[in-house]
Amino acid sequence: MGSNFVQALFAMLLIASMMAVSTGANKDWQHGNYTGWGYNHAPYHLNKTNGPNKIVVGGSENWHYGFNYADWSLKNGPFYVQDTLVFKYDPPNDTTRPHSVYMLPNLWSFINCDLSQARMVGSPTQGGGDGLQFVLKSWQPYYFACGEHGGAHCKDGTMRFFVFPKLRGWHN
Repeated sequence: MGSNFVQALFAMLLIASMMAVSTGANKDWQHGNYTGWGYNHAPYHLNKTNGPNKIVVGGSENWHYGFNYADWSLKNGPFYVQDTLVFKYDPPNDTTRPHSVYMLPNLWSFINCDLSQARMVGSPTQGGGDGLQFVLKSWQPYYFACGEHGGAHCKDGTMRFFVFPKLRGWHN
């Protein structure tokens, strides 16, 4: 009973965070402040971007065990439809543990690190070089996790995060 309550609470917090991230960047719209500086001197709003971006997941940390990717995604958003996430990780060898990238089908699978219905989008050997590139093609939540060691990297090492890309907006 207690674990169901904790999971439900976690789900509510995740949804609230997702909504806060998607609306927080636009908090001044109702006041006509499109620049984010307290006054409106520009003909665009804060979220105007010139086109798709390539974003390295984890920044200089890349994709590895023990880094908090949920925190990274909240601090590095917003993400937009047609942006490309780049997962960089070393192929497995004698000193490097394998990593992979799975896309989980829903919030419940994400919360529980349940990979049974997940789809592998990056094998342990695909993260080298320029990295595995994943385009956020539509306006929907994307749930990512490392699927190695039976999901232990997801559960124990915080190798999971979600993004809900925004539509690229223009305001004249």
